[in-house]
Amino acid sequence: MVFVTGGTGLVGSHLLMRLLQRGLKPRALRRPESDLKKIADLFELYGPKTTALFEDIEWVSGDLNDLPSLEIALKGVTEVYHCAALISFNPGDRDALRRVNHEGTRNIVNLCLNRGIKRLYYCSSIATIGGIKAIKTEEDLWDPTDTNVYATSKYLAEMEVWRGGQEGLETVIVNPGVIFGPGFWDRGSAKFFTKTAPGLKYSPPGGTGFIGVMDVVQAFETLIEKQCFNQRYILVAENLKFGEVLSQIAGHLQVAPPARILKTWQLEWLWRLDWFRSILSGGPRKLTRDTARSLKSINTYSSEKIIGHTGFQFEPIGEVLRECSLHFIKWDKGNHS
Repeated sequence: MVFVTGGTGLVGSHLLMRLLQRGLKPRALRRPESDLKKIADLFELYGPKTTALFEDIEWVSGDLNDLPSLEIALKGVTEVYHCAALISFNPGDRDALRRVNHEGTRNIVNLCLNRGIKRLYYCSSIATIGGIKAIKTEEDLWDPTDTNVYATSKYLAEMEVWRGGQEGLETVIVNPGVIFGPGFWDRGSAKFFTKTAPGLKYSPPGGTGFIGVMDVVQAFETLIEKQCFNQRYILVAENLKFGEVLSQIAGHLQVAPPARILKTWQLEWLWRLDWFRSILSGGPRKLTRDTARSLKSINTYSSEKIIGHTGFQFEPIGEVLRECSLHFIKWDKGNHS
């Protein structure tokens, strides 16, 4: 039995689809309040064959920090894909990030060890890749002085997985860049599309690594087939500036691309103004200092390790953005018709 956490998220839902296509009937963790219709709609996007597969998922209600529910969910399980995570760069979410990402992963690792589960596959992030080199690799050391609350929580989660590997688990850790995929238009990387659609005048000056969601899923499958255990792998198809990505999306959506690049000093002022706004209104932060820092930084990552170990080939980001844009246009029309 294969168990998936984060099955209601972008990576987890596509992973479930792939497992089902391979003839497996996975079990997936969901919070009681999760909306499974979104996942059913996602399966429908890919055609009649995948639509029918949705019914073969065994959903179990629970929480990463609810040990009794996890113990029930892991009964009879031999492999775990741990994709669940909280994503936030707001320092105010430090405790929630620690609880979900760090402590939740610790619970998964401990239960895997206690139940004799053989393999654990963890979806981390390039946020945990440190170092000051021009091109970052898996060998770069973590720098605790140059980080943010999200990256710290994911790094600590990785340490739990490494511990599991030392105690007998066969583990795989992947560190994907910004992940693009259809669906989930109200969160995460989908904001690249929702912000561009009405017309975006400015683009951030920075850049980072990007990858399509199906490449993340395929990378897991390839690494497991090649038995590349107890290692971690950066997953970045291309390193691009944010302006380049936004311009490509604008072209696919047939809207004007951003005409100007934000200055770094403008980002510095904007996060401070947002902090002041949140203090006055009591509302959530929209732009934190750490987010502003990531938007102005240019970070380049190497995927040579997975290419060298497995011969893995990434789908070009231009093609990923084209496919996502087509799905977004259909979704947008359906919501405004």
